[in-house]
Amino acid sequence: MDTTQWIIFILIVQVIHFLGTWKLYVKPGRKAWEAAIPVYNAIVLMQIINRPKWWTILLFIPIVNLLMFPVIWVETIRSFGRNSLMESWLVVLTLGFYTYYVNYILDAKYIEDRSLHPTTALGEWVSSIVFAVVAATLVHTYFIQPYVIPTGSLERTLRVGDFLFVSKFHYGARTPMTTVAAPMVHDTIPKIGTRSYLNKPQLPYFRLPGFKKVKKNDIVVFSWPADTVRVFFKKEKGVKKPIDKKSNYVKRCVGTPGDSLEVIDGYVFINGKQLQLTDRAKPQYDYMVYSNKGVSSRLLLDLGVVDLTRKYVSDPINQEQAQLLQEYLLGYNQTPDGKLELYTKHLGIPIDVIKQTRLSLKEITDRQRLVALTDKMAAQLKANADIDSIVRQISPKNTRGVNIFPQSPDYSWNNDNFGPIYLPKKGVTIPLNLEVLPVYKKIIKDYEGNKISVSGNQISLNGKIATSYTFKQDYYWMMGDNRDHSEDSRTWGYVPENHIVGTPIFIWMSFDNFTDGFKNWKIRWDRVFTTVNGDGEPRSYFKFFLIALAGWFIFDFIRKKRKNKA
Repeated sequence: MDTTQWIIFILIVQVIHFLGTWKLYVKPGRKAWEAAIPVYNAIVLMQIINRPKWWTILLFIPIVNLLMFPVIWVETIRSFGRNSLMESWLVVLTLGFYTYYVNYILDAKYIEDRSLHPTTALGEWVSSIVFAVVAATLVHTYFIQPYVIPTGSLERTLRVGDFLFVSKFHYGARTPMTTVAAPMVHDTIPKIGTRSYLNKPQLPYFRLPGFKKVKKNDIVVFSWPADTVRVFFKKEKGVKKPIDKKSNYVKRCVGTPGDSLEVIDGYVFINGKQLQLTDRAKPQYDYMVYSNKGVSSRLLLDLGVVDLTRKYVSDPINQEQAQLLQEYLLGYNQTPDGKLELYTKHLGIPIDVIKQTRLSLKEITDRQRLVALTDKMAAQLKANADIDSIVRQISPKNTRGVNIFPQSPDYSWNNDNFGPIYLPKKGVTIPLNLEVLPVYKKIIKDYEGNKISVSGNQISLNGKIATSYTFKQDYYWMMGDNRDHSEDSRTWGYVPENHIVGTPIFIWMSFDNFTDGFKNWKIRWDRVFTTVNGDGEPRSYFKFFLIALAGWFIFDFIRKKRKNKA
């Protein structure tokens, strides 16, 4: 909706409100015209129903207002003696239009000093739930949002199974653009699996003031620009999502507006200089590990490698044995001699399961294995006497990779050797030609809403021939620290400024083996209650939290004991 449409919509709402409530304004001694003035009518209504004037603010906060409108409707009719549960449901289910019946048909009398406390236990419970949800929605939308790391794209900086608090106020909270949506959920209602929002009406992009800008090396949560997925891992037609309902991704910002970025042999260069990562960053790269004795799974596991496939050889198995093994297998393969090759994740097959199935399993350790390692892990492997050599895997320059931005045959880039590429800055004008069009087409068309057409060597924008283009907003470049196992800007390109959500600040819980079933979860105590940013190794503040908590209980016990004696 554009500005004119929003003005018309607001005027229609005000007319509906005036026609349905003007008599109810008059009965407490107010003037009928006060019901017609936007914002002022809400302040007056708060006085009529004996509620705080600051509630008016909540009526203009997207998502929160969807919770507050039913509350105000119920409070309004109760101020005129309509206290029955049936009438409360009527006013909610009719979207407030039951007030017309109260306003014109019923001889409702205004109750000036009505009790504001619920008269039943159910009413008390509903009241508490509503305001708890309102408060939680405010915090979730504008201050802090919980987030869990689902994939290994930032291993080993942020781990799969890290439970985070994401700050939205650091960069300034992005106000909701989707006006009608279920609170406290993202794009899908859990369990039901249906969409949690309506595509229209949409508010324009607006961001509250923050106290910092997105900088290089920041870990950033953002709306995935290329998201057209309704349900992950389900093959179906793509959907167009509002910006604030696109799936949230977390990556490291390696390039900011105005930069020239290039990836050389997996390392990021900005304006010709290699980007120096923070000391907390632990980037991983793929290495081929060689050993004539076979590369031991136990050696790799002790080193901390978890993205690992293990292979066992077994005699043929029966149906009962297959059912017992099923939850541990990634797949299997039958060899020419009739044996079975069984493939599992890094945890392998538990000893008790092997005993239960009465199988004789032998793990096959290949002489070469591809694994993702940090520099420290690679150095430890090199120093191990059982390892012959390790070799970093790098895609050669000028070799076109699979599904690499901008998905054009004119650009022979890959994950290890990419660019150079310019990161657009708001207000900067660039020459526009067929050579650079594949790089900026998505920005011009999808992110900034222009119509592009090409005729011969001429490019037209919105029906007019264009030889240059001026960017309307800033753009960033995001990459995962797990460089060879991260789908990031190298795949889908730029991240617009209006897609930025926030930055992770705190890990409150962390589980190892998070994707391998609840029974395999193990708490990573060294990561619990640690900060995401800062210098040096992360430090857990969990013991200090426990000390403070114990101190509070002791203080509260002593205080109550003294109070009882008094």
